[in-house]
Amino acid sequence: MTQWFFRNGELARDSWQSVVDASLDGWQHTGLRIAQITAGQSAALEESNVERLVIPLAGSFRVEYTARRESDADEAGTLTTDAVDLEGRRSVFDGPPDVLYLPVGTSATITGEGRVAVAEAPVPAEQAAEKHPVTYIPKAEVPVELRGAGRSSRQVHNYGTPAALAASKFIVCEVITPAENWSSFPAHKHDTAVPGTESRLEEIYYFETAVSRGLAAPPEADPFGLFATYSSNAGDIDINAIVRTGDIALVPYGYHGPAAAAPGYDMYYLNVMAGPDSERVWNITDDPAHGWVRASWEGQEFDARLPYRDDEGQ
Repeated sequence: MTQWFFRNGELARDSWQSVVDASLDGWQHTGLRIAQITAGQSAALEESNVERLVIPLAGSFRVEYTARRESDADEAGTLTTDAVDLEGRRSVFDGPPDVLYLPVGTSATITGEGRVAVAEAPVPAEQAAEKHPVTYIPKAEVPVELRGAGRSSRQVHNYGTPAALAASKFIVCEVITPAENWSSFPAHKHDTAVPGTESRLEEIYYFETAVSRGLAAPPEADPFGLFATYSSNAGDIDINAIVRTGDIALVPYGYHGPAAAAPGYDMYYLNVMAGPDSERVWNITDDPAHGWVRASWEGQEFDARLPYRDDEGQ
């Protein structure tokens, strides 16, 4: 069976801690880059047929970019160079950061101090013609959503969803699951095209874990969570993993969930989704054995620990 789960560092390439792209067997529609940048260092993004979203995970960054602006008088377009400062956060558990969308044909250099993610999706030539502009979304304008209820409560930052960002292919969001809660559940899939019901979307899960807010833990504490996938008619997959900071799960097809945060430890994951369908939409089908659980949330309160914001310490 093809490997779909990777420990921190197993996808290291060049100066990047992790790289997910089409060089991985069976992977086509999404990409992800993770870099740890220190003072005086930089991470470079070459001009390519991919769209990108730059997301500070910890720390703040400056993105200097060169974008190709289409021109009626010049089929090749003209080059525009600019820079944007992204206000970040102390950690992924401290509210959303500023993010920056870079369209197809844009090169960039990222500088600063901390850890940064770059979500990617290849854009077919026929869609690249309808190019979207470079888009800066400040943290104050990132849609923050609370989903589920009770022990299924989680916090979602929807900065790369169709309602928040004009893009060609990808759907990008991040999820914070407090200690002892479950997310990405009921288990669901999006691997079959059923108009209005289900989309075909690859999905990347990039995980981070930390001692839960307000708890005093000894130095030997080892934050972790759990993540599972299983097969559907679209293909065989079987992940049952303990996940820690830097681990990556790829979901080309099949049911996925739950993502469960262990007692004492909060869990975060960044999702990048894209697929071959012409419509950029996230439609899912629950596992019939578990979909009924959604109705049980009615009348339950959200977890009082949420939302996690950047004005609260850990």
